[in-house]
Amino acid sequence: MTLSKRGDYVVRSALALARAYPSGEARKIREVVAEMGVPQTFASQILADLVRAGIATSKAGKDGGYRLASPPGEVSLVDVVEAGEGPLRADRCALGDGPCRWDSVCPLHDTWRSATEALRDVLRTTTLADVVKRDEDIEAGRVGAPADAHRLGGSSVRVADSIQVEAPCAVFKSAARQEQIVVDALTAAFGEVEELRSRISGAAQPWTPVQVYSKVSLRPATQHRGRNGSGPTDGSASADGVAIGVSFEGSMPGGRSAHGELTITSVALDPQRCELQTEGMIRLPTIGANATKSSPEDPAVGDRLAQILLRTMLRRIAKSVEDAPPKRA
Repeated sequence: MTLSKRGDYVVRSALALARAYPSGEARKIREVVAEMGVPQTFASQILADLVRAGIATSKAGKDGGYRLASPPGEVSLVDVVEAGEGPLRADRCALGDGPCRWDSVCPLHDTWRSATEALRDVLRTTTLADVVKRDEDIEAGRVGAPADAHRLGGSSVRVADSIQVEAPCAVFKSAARQEQIVVDALTAAFGEVEELRSRISGAAQPWTPVQVYSKVSLRPATQHRGRNGSGPTDGSASADGVAIGVSFEGSMPGGRSAHGELTITSVALDPQRCELQTEGMIRLPTIGANATKSSPEDPAVGDRLAQILLRTMLRRIAKSVEDAPPKRA
């Protein structure tokens, strides 16, 4: 059994709201898009499904967005699924029209009804808090892939890189609040990776992104020694240092998409320079069934393209920070 696309997107959106619930912050549509890979074209409809079901509330305006109406531990997964799928019950005979003797009931009726009720029971006793806990365990690497895993598409690649910026940490912190800097950097990075991918596998199946969305969240950084050996070593927090959580979704022609979750931490090298240390996960799409052995479906090539995507993004961000106009005294 699988969810329909709508049911899939509703569960993802509810998970995004549940993860945000402890902070009390509302989630914007674009943030749900970036965090959970919900298509932008459907996101408002999907979130409206949750509001109609009483699972979420919405508020318009600059400080508005979507929030869970109740704590995640009080929201049953069956309510979330039914918000997208409708009532989980059999609306037609499992075997359809059959022999004449099946006028009122088929041989599978009782079994199918029991199976449906069992599914509802499992979903009813599972809360959004349970799903959030599982998601956090996966994110922390505490859960391995199940034996019957059946995820499709490209594999996630763990990436890490750092780049020196000829600007103080405070300048980076100020520039990082301008989310467009990250969006522009990602767009340029996708373009560069597409150019390389085209040289490797040909341009017959391009996946240059048509749209890029990102979610940037600022939080205090705990600084450690920089890559070149300078910078603080005691792990203490810095007034200027900042960690930026970036999650993005790049939608491609044909319904494919790329996803990424990164943390960029600024580390002071000296009063006039900082280093951006970055790590996280990137998943690039495969290029289809006709992919060659040297295409991104080759793990080595996919890993390389993910690293290039990260490096290019960091270079663009660093240039934007260095070119930022100085603050007026």
